[in-house]
Amino acid sequence: MKTPFSRAALLLSLTLVAAPAHAAETRDFSIAVLPDTQNYIDYTHQKVAGFPFDGRDMFLDQLRYVSSRLKSQGGDVAFVVGLGDVWQHQSLEMDPDHVARSFKRAPNPVMDHEFAPTPKVREIEMPTAREGYAMLDGKTPFAVVPGNHDHDAMWTDVNHPPKAVVKGPEDIGMLHAGGLTNFDAVFGADSAFFKGKPWYVDSHDGGADSAQIFKAGGYTFLHIGLRFDPTNDSLAWAAEVIRKHPGLPTIVTTHDYMDNDGRRLPNPIIDNNAVDPNDNTPQMVWDKFISQHDQIFLVLCGHEHGQALRTDDNRFGHKVVQVLSDYQDRHQTAIDAGVNNPYVGIGDGWLRMMTFHLGDATPTIAVRTYSTVYNKSSRDTAQYAAWYKAKEKPALSDVDFHGQDDFTITLSDFRQRFGKGS
Repeated sequence: MKTPFSRAALLLSLTLVAAPAHAAETRDFSIAVLPDTQNYIDYTHQKVAGFPFDGRDMFLDQLRYVSSRLKSQGGDVAFVVGLGDVWQHQSLEMDPDHVARSFKRAPNPVMDHEFAPTPKVREIEMPTAREGYAMLDGKTPFAVVPGNHDHDAMWTDVNHPPKAVVKGPEDIGMLHAGGLTNFDAVFGADSAFFKGKPWYVDSHDGGADSAQIFKAGGYTFLHIGLRFDPTNDSLAWAAEVIRKHPGLPTIVTTHDYMDNDGRRLPNPIIDNNAVDPNDNTPQMVWDKFISQHDQIFLVLCGHEHGQALRTDDNRFGHKVVQVLSDYQDRHQTAIDAGVNNPYVGIGDGWLRMMTFHLGDATPTIAVRTYSTVYNKSSRDTAQYAAWYKAKEKPALSDVDFHGQDDFTITLSDFRQRFGKGS
């Protein structure tokens, strides 16, 4: 039977049908988010130290997984960000700057035992961090922000000492983190990872705060990484970066920003602002910086164990989505290996993949949580709630707990603010 269409017309019709799907695909991309990796890298969590397995292998497997999914390797990941607390230990009792400013250190029987300064942070932990992130070097834009553990020192302030008898976290006293010489050696602006990279567009204080540009989904994005409890100078620098890059959709990452109830509260045992007024609490960071700049539409953070999501209007009436992810306290892998101490956290390989669908009628971000240990997403892990819910969100149903790590964010005003892209 003779077809009513010519071959040329048929090919044209197929092209027209296929074009929208192809266009939608090109607007999709992912950001890989690596929550606190300190317990993998911790030198005490390795076989040589008597631990039943090498935690570092979990960290390196995470970076291998992310590297395999990079756009430059044929995947969908356009940007990678580490949320801080890359490693665990410190090398100094107090950093020189705080010594010069007459801060005083109080003895702390708990913290001085668990986090006594050690050369092993430089001998074992920092080299492992460098080895992992080297898998991204030259392949993609990425950022790592310093957490409290990445500082050179983490000491107890003499004005906030521990109680005579420590029965719980509330009795430990107030800690302060200071000095970033170690962090700069691996992730500073002059490190091999970032020096001379065209997408690494600005830095402050040697790279303690940093800015990156990446292109994906038809847009150019600005990312600003801020240190733990950023200083007033950090926030002033970040505001200037935004002024230099007007109109770009902007993501801000900082280590400590909200707890797993979504509250912008400082950690009760390490609040730099409580010790040094030059540092800012999470709420101050919102009030002074994030809410004041309309380009910022997304905030990422770690530090507080668990997960949370909140959305607030900035002072311009536009939405700012704020996302917490931190799995360092998870330890099913340790339990399975015979470690019966409930205080030994590992992380179990969980990381976040945030997939942007900017070709949708209303742009969305699909947030999925994936373990490189179990090679499964949280949604596909039958034991997920049984393993983790009681410690993280005990009041939730199993279904709702799954929803904490597998959900979709609607960017309702993204196009209004940033246009249709290219």
